[in-house]
This record gives sequence, structure tokens and C-alpha cells, in this order.
Amino acid sequence: MTSNKNVEVQPITPDTPVYSIGVAAQILGVHPRTLRIYEEEGLVKPARKGNRRFFSPNDITWIGCIRKMIHDEGISIPGIKKLLRYAPCWEITNCPKEVCESCTASVDIAVPRTLRVAGDIEAEKKAKAQDTDRRQNGAVGNGKKTSSS
Repeated sequence: MTSNKNVEVQPITPDTPVYSIGVAAQILGVHPRTLRIYEEEGLVKPARKGNRRFFSPNDITWIGCIRKMIHDEGISIPGIKKLLRYAPCWEITNCPKEVCESCTASVDIAVPRTLRVAGDIEAEKKAKAQDTDRRQNGAVGNGKKTSSS
């Protein structure tokens, strides 16, 4: 007996959650509890199906970056969380430009520091772009005024 159902196979993208917590832990060489801690701390948000967590290839890459910051750079989890409020991940980890441009796992949850209308999505995007430009040009944190008084 054959089925006439047309099954459409979806390609696996870097954002597709395919790895269970055990498989993800094995890929990363960590205990599953470590991944749960990163989730509890808000550093990663795996997809959930019922009570099960599933990680995407992007999640795996990002967790690798987290581990590099913790073990190679000596940054604590609270430190990483605080840094991410002010700068995107590629600025914290000093990713080379070619790596950053091709990375699909980049994390940018930095809150724009530029004044904007609250709740205006376009204003948020514009403010974030202005902040990024300022950081790249060295204008943030240099102690100089950006406008004349």
C-alpha cells in the first residue's frame, strides 16, 4: 500500500532547532546542566517542544562564543550579560570583520543609547544604527561632547 501524500522536505537552516540538549552538550563538550544555566541566565533561548529543549546550529555557535568569553577572556556570566546590554557580541569578542559578516549566530541585544520615541520600531532601528556608528568611530566613552553648548 503506497501513500499519495506529498511530503515537502524543509531545508535545515542555521536557525532550525534540531539538537536535543544532550546532543548539544556532547557537541560542545559540556554537561547539559551548563546549557540549562545559560538558559536560566538568559544567554541562550532554545526552542521548546513540550518539556524538551532543542538547539539550533546558531545556538551552538553562540554558546561556543559564550564559553570562549568565560574561559579564554575570564568574563563572568553577569559580566557577559551586562556587556551585551551595551554592545553586540562581535564587539565584545573582537571578531574579525570577515568572520562577523559571515556569522549567522551574531547576537545584538544592546539597548540603543540614542534618544528616541519609545515604542517606535523605526526609531529603535535608527538609534541602534547611530549607536553602532558611534562605537565604530570611537565617539562613545571618549569623554568628548558630541554637540556644542
